[in-house]
Amino acid sequence: MERRKFLKSAALGSAGVAATAAAFPTPALSQGKIEWRMVTSWPKGLPGLGTGAERLAKRITDASDGRLTIKVFAGGELVPALQVWDAVSSGTADMGHDAAYYHMGKSAGTPFFSTVPFGMTTHELNAWIKWGGGQQLWDEFYAPFNLKAFHAGNTGVQMGGWFRKEITSVDDLKGLKFRMPGQGGQVLQKLGATVVLLPGGEIFPALQSGAIDGTEWVGPYNDLSLGFHQVAKFYYYPGFHEPAPGIQATFNKAKFDALPNDLKVLVESCCAAENEIMVAEFNQRSGPALQTLIRDHGVQLKQFSRDILEAFGTKSGELMKETLASNDPMVKKIAEEYLKARRLLMSYTRITEQGYTNARLLPFKYPG
Repeated sequence: MERRKFLKSAALGSAGVAATAAAFPTPALSQGKIEWRMVTSWPKGLPGLGTGAERLAKRITDASDGRLTIKVFAGGELVPALQVWDAVSSGTADMGHDAAYYHMGKSAGTPFFSTVPFGMTTHELNAWIKWGGGQQLWDEFYAPFNLKAFHAGNTGVQMGGWFRKEITSVDDLKGLKFRMPGQGGQVLQKLGATVVLLPGGEIFPALQSGAIDGTEWVGPYNDLSLGFHQVAKFYYYPGFHEPAPGIQATFNKAKFDALPNDLKVLVESCCAAENEIMVAEFNQRSGPALQTLIRDHGVQLKQFSRDILEAFGTKSGELMKETLASNDPMVKKIAEEYLKARRLLMSYTRITEQGYTNARLLPFKYPG
């Protein structure tokens, strides 16, 4: 799909957004049917994230046989792309689809329910949320904000990002203007970079104009669609900052609590389904997209050097210690519970997933 289709919504000014919001009718409740508005952070039609939000809305609408109908608004159509939290919390929108770490300004605890540098893998995050008490902690954390959330997507391990020039040492990060959200951005700041937070629809023009020197987004499947390869040719891995970014479906808590029990269960089940479907989609489609970037567009795939990765790790550790020392008891509790779960889950992953993938690299004959 063409990049301009994804960037169109980002061109809306604040006046345009306000006018657009006013033009949409408020949700209706008639004859037992409920109409909800979902706002997202994604450019309209963006493969994976944008289409995942649309798929979730359709699944809820179809599974409820129209009793709960969801209408989706891309970033900038109803509210600005990075204001999903406020819109859902206040009731301007009924639900949202974005990433928790976009809202670190609300609380330093938010990234733990999406992803943190050198944090949990997708399987580990799902285990903690579903079976390790993570969902209960998340509910406790979001309740004062009038929010309820479930995971409704994941992209798996992300790429390290796009750079105009090679990054051969830690010194190359100093003074770099780079788009990176969440705790990953804070790590880059500790290494001397200037970090910018931009929604997806605004990244390409900023990169093209030189307002930023580089960006991370997701991975080849999404990045190819947004055209970053047209202005930056060095593509780095691994994405230390986002090993398993959980995408959240947020709900206005008062409105979610008012649903009949069967619809509550239905909504949670639909979110769980999308959580599984999205990561499968990214895993399947990112490999071919990466080959297209390299073969057809001359992108140079680069691995961060050991010294750079060690610097990322050191500063990530410093940041986590600062979080653990937070004066906010809720943030401290979240960080402690997350790290406890991470230690436990890592010990088993090392034996199973990591042990197997290491064994798979051994030189033995296997067809294909």
